[in-house]
Amino acid sequence: MPQVNRSERLGGWTRFVTARPRLALLAALVITALAVFAGSGVADRMGSGGWEAPDAESTYTTKALEREFPASQPNLLLLVDSGSSSVDDLAVAAEAARLTEKLAAEKDITGVGSYWQSKSPGLRAKDGREALIAARIEGHDKAVGEVLDRIAPTYRGTHGPVKVSVGGPVAVRHEMQTIIQEDLLRAEMIALPVTLVLLVMVFGSAIAALLPLGVGIVAILGTNAVLRGITEFTDVSVFAQNLTTALGLGLAIDYALFIVRRFREELAAGADTRAAVGTTLRTAGRTVLFSALTVAVSLAAMLVFPQYFLRSFAYAGIAVVLLAAAAALILLPAALMLLGPRVNSLDLRRLLRRRGSEAHHDPDTSGRGWGRFATLVMRRAPVFAVLTTVGLVLLGLPFLGVKFGTADDRQLPAGAESHVVQQHIRDGFPGSPGGGLEVLAEGSSATPAQYADYRNRITALPGVLRVDGPVTEGRSAYFSVLPKGEAVGEESQQLVRELRAQPAPFDTSVTGTAAVLVDSKEAIADRLPWAVGIIVLVTLLLVFLLTGSVLIPLQAVVLNALSLTAMFGAVVWVFQDGHLSGLLSFTSTGDIETTLPVLMFCVAFGLSMDYGVFLLSRIKEEYDRTGDHEHSVTFGLRHTGGLITAAAVILAVVMVAIGTSRVTNTKMLGLGIALAVLMDAMVVRSLLVPSVMKLMGRLTWWAPAPLRAFHQRFGLSEGGPAPVLAEDMSAAAPDRDKISTGA
Repeated sequence: MPQVNRSERLGGWTRFVTARPRLALLAALVITALAVFAGSGVADRMGSGGWEAPDAESTYTTKALEREFPASQPNLLLLVDSGSSSVDDLAVAAEAARLTEKLAAEKDITGVGSYWQSKSPGLRAKDGREALIAARIEGHDKAVGEVLDRIAPTYRGTHGPVKVSVGGPVAVRHEMQTIIQEDLLRAEMIALPVTLVLLVMVFGSAIAALLPLGVGIVAILGTNAVLRGITEFTDVSVFAQNLTTALGLGLAIDYALFIVRRFREELAAGADTRAAVGTTLRTAGRTVLFSALTVAVSLAAMLVFPQYFLRSFAYAGIAVVLLAAAAALILLPAALMLLGPRVNSLDLRRLLRRRGSEAHHDPDTSGRGWGRFATLVMRRAPVFAVLTTVGLVLLGLPFLGVKFGTADDRQLPAGAESHVVQQHIRDGFPGSPGGGLEVLAEGSSATPAQYADYRNRITALPGVLRVDGPVTEGRSAYFSVLPKGEAVGEESQQLVRELRAQPAPFDTSVTGTAAVLVDSKEAIADRLPWAVGIIVLVTLLLVFLLTGSVLIPLQAVVLNALSLTAMFGAVVWVFQDGHLSGLLSFTSTGDIETTLPVLMFCVAFGLSMDYGVFLLSRIKEEYDRTGDHEHSVTFGLRHTGGLITAAAVILAVVMVAIGTSRVTNTKMLGLGIALAVLMDAMVVRSLLVPSVMKLMGRLTWWAPAPLRAFHQRFGLSEGGPAPVLAEDMSAAAPDRDKISTGA
């Protein structure tokens, strides 16, 4: 079968993107300006929830209770502190009654109740100095936030003998959304200048350093516009903006680093500007395209999950990856066409060199240290492979003790008002406030005796502390069940299962914090094999198309998974177990929010493949040219080791800036992925990949004849010599003395 000349195919693309570079840049400027306008106010349209499965029993029950019994689902709590007096003091009771009546008269407020009305012991603190007024704000997140902003200043503060603080789920979500927006702005202010300094250190040239930053800004602004459009049709989590910033800067810098470096190499080798751009797009451009596809697929896998928290990261991730790749493959070549050799202008590092060494020095071709390092690793391949693998596995062992929970107010800083209110309730009120379960009974005209019999049977369950109700309305009723254990502990989760299995003469359904957790875990467990399967299968296919090998894709998947062990181990050791909580300023809840490991796996796996594709593509390019396996591995690490390390450090800086957030989940996401990126670049790509490829030897490039034919027809190469296959090497070994070590 004749091999397709891919050089001609890519040549058409080169002519397209370089024919009118000024027009391309002008169009990009106009589109970016429109994106700024279209994406304005996107954060105000985002939600701060999305952890629950929309088709779960708990979600149905919550909505039914909100509709039929709004007082059963309060989302606004006013903590009334009577100071040194008792909440039963006449003056305190009178003021609390006035506040309750005033709150009930507010627009969009329903289900108002208080301790002073019901005398419920669950609404009064154990020391008798605090009590609660509960209510429900109706509407969607944005409308609820507007109502809260309107009424909170009226009730917050001192009112005669009492002091009032505002809390409840709606206050937690609203405060979290506000803090995330503030923290994201601060993270951008940290990341942008630090990234620019690092890029100048990598490139030397200030002109070259500005190009990746420009690509990143275009990707971020474009993604904000895309997310603004998506919010017209579905819910999007405000947390997704953090991923937009991180990946927008990180991947744009990765792609631009790879392209600009290759362009400078071609110029240094004597090519003119147009030829250098053409070669760059046929080599580094192809790698960027494949890298973007692998990252996008990893992020797209989150679309299989029902929680809009996870789906939001897929929306943001796919958009920012594709926009970063498009900017790197269209705008960046246009800019390079206009700059030409001037891309090396303003070499700021020259100021730091001694006068005697001011001769021309190309920082992009100084990889001899990486070449020597690769040789050392391959010389002791078994030692490096075994020790590195064992070390990574040991770092991941804490994850075996992971406990899953739900996000709550403890995500917020300790001084946040809604966190303070919820902590007062948690510490000072009887039972397990916020951890109660509601059982909805509907669909039958049950008699009082049937309700009483059902209540007695669920009261007798071993995990039940108290049952209140039934509260009836027409053909429906609900019971409030207070568990004995922690709100989301194993005992409470087991109680959810027992309540759902309890027979009754009417239809029952259960909701509450523990019920939401049970349903969320089941939804993730049900969809996780599909997500992992999509990631693995598409990764295997893409890496096969890139390399033509059957074993390299398998190796890439396994080594990428190993690179994530340190991240998962650290997440449990630090954030679940609470180590370093003082240093990092967060409150440990003793568990990990259920969706976070899934999110971190998809993002970190995609970024690991990003670096893997960079390294493998350069090894494959050299192997196609020479047929020398060990030389190709050394060559690939020599020419990409510094680049991958620099890109990883820059991306880690961006993720650490995100990790300075005061919201624990965002802190965990940023710091965890920063660790995964650094481990992948500095350990897996530097130690495991060369040692494993050395141990596999020429078998690395093996593929059965049908797949070789498939790759020759559909795979990607530079249009040079066909790959030298393992079985061909026994017939003819290359003359190593004639192998060039040039770019």
